[in-house]
Amino acid sequence: MNREKTKIRLLTPAEYRRYGEVDMRFTVSEELFPVNEIFPFRLEKRRVSPYRKDLGKYFSVERDAKIFDIANWAFFMAFDGEKPVGGLTLACRTEGVNMLENRNDLCVLWDLRVAEAYRRNGVGSALFSSALDWAEKHGFSEMKIESQNNNAAAYAFYLKHGAILTEIRRGVYCDEETKNELQFIWRLPLKKRQRGR
Repeated sequence: MNREKTKIRLLTPAEYRRYGEVDMRFTVSEELFPVNEIFPFRLEKRRVSPYRKDLGKYFSVERDAKIFDIANWAFFMAFDGEKPVGGLTLACRTEGVNMLENRNDLCVLWDLRVAEAYRRNGVGSALFSSALDWAEKHGFSEMKIESQNNNAAAYAFYLKHGAILTEIRRGVYCDEETKNELQFIWRLPLKKRQRGR
């Protein structure tokens, strides 16, 4: 990957269909479990027989546009030349999105994806930084993030970027494939001075 060729930009509605061009599959070889049940959480890693997980089954712009009014959402995409290699969605100011807690100052990191060949090369960090800048510019004071205990890479990523794991929830997911997963809820204050700027 040539980092200088990789550009992040906000998509226009006419470009939303391109978002799905970036694959969301990854291999799970370890899962995280809480050692204690109160904040601050301590987690332990447990090795598991490797399996593939496809988060794309649970998210698409087209599907969400049928359920919610996404007019206030922001869709960022990373391009290597003309090739889409990453995407990030922020949900905000939308009725019916429970994660938003009926707050106008809260945005939710709805989706973050990086093509497998481009992971661990700064694409996710560049997308995240662009989203934080956009959220601050548009008056949001906090970002809320969801991940699961079988995505150790996401756990490390959000810790690295200053998010705080505030809740661990059991029994949130109900389909056969995900029913035993733990939901991690993160929060990140969006004040420039707190991020060392």
